[in-house]
Amino acid sequence: MRIKRKILLWMAMLSAVFGLGVAIYFAVVVIGTVAIDEKQLVMNETSHIYDTDGELIAKLFQEDREVVDINDVPSHVQNAFVAIEDVRFYNHQGIDPRAIGRALYRDILAGARVEGGSTITQQLAKNVFLTHDKTLLRKTKEVLIAMSLERKYSKDEILGFYLNNIYFGHGAYGIQQASRLYFGKDVGELTVDEGALLASLPKAPSHYSPANDIERAEQRRNTVLAVMERHGFLTAEETVAYQGRSLSEDLQRYENNPAYFTYIDMVLQEAEEKYNLTSREIHTGGYDIVVPVDEELQLEAYDMFQDSGNFPGNVVEGAYVMIDHHTGGVAALQGGREYVRHGLNRVNVKRQPGSAIKPAAVYGPALESGSYHPYSMLVDEQIDYDGYSPANFNGEYQGEISMAEAVAQSTNTAAVWLFNELGVNYATSWMEDFGLPVEDDGLAVALGGLSTGYTPLEMASAYTAFANEGNRVEPYVIEEIYDRNGQQIGEADPELNEVISPQNAWYMTRLLENVVTEGTGTAGATEHALAGKTGTTTGARDAWFVGFTPKWTGALWMGYDEAVEEESIASSSYPTALFKKILNGKDLDRESIAFHKPEDVKDLEEPIQLANIGDLNASLSLRGGGLLNVNLSWTPSQDDRIIYQVYEVKNGESEKVGEVEGKGEYTVDGVNMFSLDDYMIVPYNPLTETEGEPSNVAEVNIGFSF
Repeated sequence: MRIKRKILLWMAMLSAVFGLGVAIYFAVVVIGTVAIDEKQLVMNETSHIYDTDGELIAKLFQEDREVVDINDVPSHVQNAFVAIEDVRFYNHQGIDPRAIGRALYRDILAGARVEGGSTITQQLAKNVFLTHDKTLLRKTKEVLIAMSLERKYSKDEILGFYLNNIYFGHGAYGIQQASRLYFGKDVGELTVDEGALLASLPKAPSHYSPANDIERAEQRRNTVLAVMERHGFLTAEETVAYQGRSLSEDLQRYENNPAYFTYIDMVLQEAEEKYNLTSREIHTGGYDIVVPVDEELQLEAYDMFQDSGNFPGNVVEGAYVMIDHHTGGVAALQGGREYVRHGLNRVNVKRQPGSAIKPAAVYGPALESGSYHPYSMLVDEQIDYDGYSPANFNGEYQGEISMAEAVAQSTNTAAVWLFNELGVNYATSWMEDFGLPVEDDGLAVALGGLSTGYTPLEMASAYTAFANEGNRVEPYVIEEIYDRNGQQIGEADPELNEVISPQNAWYMTRLLENVVTEGTGTAGATEHALAGKTGTTTGARDAWFVGFTPKWTGALWMGYDEAVEEESIASSSYPTALFKKILNGKDLDRESIAFHKPEDVKDLEEPIQLANIGDLNASLSLRGGGLLNVNLSWTPSQDDRIIYQVYEVKNGESEKVGEVEGKGEYTVDGVNMFSLDDYMIVPYNPLTETEGEPSNVAEVNIGFSF
């Protein structure tokens, strides 16, 4: 009976052990597997912004990490971590009973917890899947998850997850960023002693960082090297050599340049609007983003915005944008003088455009109507339009003025008169095509009097139609975007919108060049070919220069974020001069010093200046088609396009009898010697279709000329 009882007892114990084993296995398989959410192994990764030449512009992250493949980590670096953290890593199944026993024994001897027994797999389980509370249940979960990880992934995969996950201090996550931070190199270039230093950090990154205590860091590194030697990863001779190498306390920190802060925020905005990627996704997703920024322009604009001498007062703000009008790529952006990330981006704030609106609201539509040309004469008088009576800035009026001169001198009365002649609906429909939607319907629109106004980005985009042979281009800041696996998920596909004809775009280019060379845009200096328009608002609280070169189109606004009583910007000369200063930061080349006329368009003729004629002489002559003729002579202008109209004057009345182009001589054939008339010359401008002042009235000299 006793033997039978013992047998039954042993059978019961074996059954219990078997049942416990099955239960543990079930817990490992089921509970551990359930606890593993593979999405948590997709680590937060740094996104990078590059220019089109591959130069790094900025890094965006919540955790500064660049995931690398375990095969890119040198074996001696892997060995350093295995030696110091989990020397039996390749032999256990997630937990190491011997390490746990050793740690427990030492804790008992010390009377406190002095050594951990966690394997690399357990540390990965704890860091990725669990909170940091120190409870028995959490430790149990850690063991179960570690054992499940070992079943699901290879040792190389687990070590790769671990090395990419751990924190190395000073904001660096993962082995790659740690390598760049401490040594300024990729992980694949690390030496044995450098790998040993990195392996020494995860236990207490701030404590063992060479930037905080270089002697302590060296001691800890040497300990790792000694442990590597103890476990056969190094020879004694190698260990001594590596322990003798010095450390540097300098960190290779990367900080985003504040010159790019506006550009970075515009990238985030476009990523969300075009590619449905939130700011958080960009900061954690490991994207590579290529942008069309021009480094010289961007840095020059930033430096110029920091110089208070470029602004008419400390509270005056500014915004700047420059677009490559051939592609739509934004070359430079500044959202304010002291722009901060996620702050007020004035590139996107609507402002009253003043006279900078005239090319898109008045003159471009007028040319497209076919009823006007660059030298058409416009009314320059102060007129009352049902209670609206615009005035010129200088209070002077010429009665008539050519479109070319009205553009150059920014004549308000002529612009409003022409806007009225075109019709508000006609003109504002063209503004829609320029990308400038209009909510207002009054004549004040012609002078930029709007309810909401336009942003600097919208104004620059509108002017690309003049710079780009009549085609307005939609601006963009993301050229290409790639996910963490290198797959392209988007690229710029800029829209070209045909707004005006190439001929009228060229006419506007020439007219706006005149603004810069002899009109309201003469402030400052640049050798770059430049066309553009100035603008100020009532009270001069907003001042603009919007213009373009053969390659870029941009806008520069200055003004106040809020209305300031009795404060105004002196004139548009400040933004005009600053626009040119920024351009001067770019090297000149053959393409930038002159605009190049497109094929199949006519160039704008130079204006004709009519001179006064005061030396008209008339004499009888036998030369000519009659028996007796009158020869008229005067000093002609050097411009041979002038037409000289010949008038006979009799009893105070004048009658046109002929005309001659470009010459200072004319013969009146077949006159009656006994009934001679007087003569007068009136110069005529065929461009503006206007007459000049009449010449002196000349009596016929009886003396003959042969």
